[in-house]
Amino acid sequence: MGGCYSAIAATKLKMLRRGGRGAAAIIPVTSRDVPCCSPDHDGDGSAAVAGKERKKRKGRKCRKHASILGDAGTVDPDFSRRYRLGAELGRGEFGVTRRCENVATGEALACKTLRRKRLLLRRVGPDADDVRREVEITRRMSEVGEGLVARLREACEDDDGVHLVMELCEGGELFDRIFEREHYSERAAAKLARTIVEVVQLCHDNGVMHRDLKPENFLFVNKSEDSPLKAIDFGLSVYFKPGERFTEVVGSGCYMAPEILKRNYGPEIDVWSAGVILHILLCGFPPFWGDSDEKIAQSILRGGINLQKDPWPKVSQNAKDLVKKMLDPDPRTRLTAKQVLEHPWLKNTDKASNVSLGAVVRSKLKQFSSMNKFKKKALGVVAMNLPVEEIDKYTEMFNTMDKNNDGNLSLEELKEGFRINGHPVPEEEIKMLLEAGDVHGNGTLDCEEFVTVLLHIKKMNNDEYLPKAFKFFDKDENGFIETEELMEVLGDGELKPNVQVVNDIIREVDKDKDGRISYPEFESMMKGGSDWRNASRRYSRANFDCLSHRLCKDTL
Repeated sequence: MGGCYSAIAATKLKMLRRGGRGAAAIIPVTSRDVPCCSPDHDGDGSAAVAGKERKKRKGRKCRKHASILGDAGTVDPDFSRRYRLGAELGRGEFGVTRRCENVATGEALACKTLRRKRLLLRRVGPDADDVRREVEITRRMSEVGEGLVARLREACEDDDGVHLVMELCEGGELFDRIFEREHYSERAAAKLARTIVEVVQLCHDNGVMHRDLKPENFLFVNKSEDSPLKAIDFGLSVYFKPGERFTEVVGSGCYMAPEILKRNYGPEIDVWSAGVILHILLCGFPPFWGDSDEKIAQSILRGGINLQKDPWPKVSQNAKDLVKKMLDPDPRTRLTAKQVLEHPWLKNTDKASNVSLGAVVRSKLKQFSSMNKFKKKALGVVAMNLPVEEIDKYTEMFNTMDKNNDGNLSLEELKEGFRINGHPVPEEEIKMLLEAGDVHGNGTLDCEEFVTVLLHIKKMNNDEYLPKAFKFFDKDENGFIETEELMEVLGDGELKPNVQVVNDIIREVDKDKDGRISYPEFESMMKGGSDWRNASRRYSRANFDCLSHRLCKDTL
């Protein structure tokens, strides 16, 4: 598959700028946006120009950064004085989530910080649009979804970036509570599933399509037995209108509905994702799986679920009926969120079977979740090591390749330019790039599309990030990840594993059975299942976009 992942990235950029699908969610840039002289921001000129300006203004105070949030938030240079940041709770490509404390009140909260220097930003652009949309939708859903959605207390920005201060949910992820219970039944699964589908209905009633429902995006508020379960992440969500169809390929691996891969979907995809979670809750593993993104996608497109093998014979017919109807491959006949909540199995959750689903289901669920968390932790390290893009360097390259200075690159200019600059790309992949990115139908790419593509080709075909992630776990630098090291690293975040869980993880990854994880074993784990490079949202979009083009073409 190689470079074609990168080649399709340009499509995403254009989709966000069309002013069509999802446009209602994007907050316009305001007059508060001013040019920035920070080296982290490219503003209206190049880094070189910004450098010259800094020299001219020696001793003078630098002008403010351009606003990222616009009307979606406020600029607050005193943020670090008002909030005291604490332990890390999670991290991703653009920033980190930490426990924080309101200095004035002492209230414990969570703060998600999106670092300015890691966002591919001008005053407008794909990342800026994504951030504003996430803030707007998170605020909207937390206002209408009390009891179902973690509340957004405030959104502000300073020189570091954007800070989303949220209600703190300390009860663990969706699957964690199951591990703590000796008795796990259909009734427990039904209560969890009902909350998830209520979140879906809340989103749809408010014109929001979530697009990334997965277990990690649901947290318990506290450790009590009756703790509320709340949704926490709307990073890929968009507004929609009745009947509107979307083509952008986004989501997370095995939770993705088939119509997303077919590039023609609506809010029905959220019911599918909730159905995948329900399937996992009832049997301990996902319905569609493979040892690569391509095989997972093929499995989803083939459809068909096996509810005959163990442990499904122990599951009630009502529960199995709901799973089948939520995972209906035809979105036109798939149940709506409202219909799911009216299904007999969910309508009266207290009447669902309270017979234990058995130790096998809990064991499989624990293994699936624990391995995901290990990989997620490693992906967080990878994501934070992805280099800050050198926008100006690639803009200059575009100008060099644009021989006729018309602001667009033709097929011939791209082929010749990639060759001269040491990035040879097969002609078929360049044609695919043009087909996907050429919104105006003129057979060319503009500068912004080209920059996005080149960033992916340059950085995401490089495996230098996995060794960095391995070293993060290998504390004593002896070339192996051992039980104590894994306990230390995973115990520092939300997993809080016991020795048995860590030993189970090592046993799964340790192919030569020497009781520890070598680099080749770590690399094999990271490259199995969903591609490790999906830690980059930009790469993930390009990756699944390319898979969609190729797999759907193969099925024609």
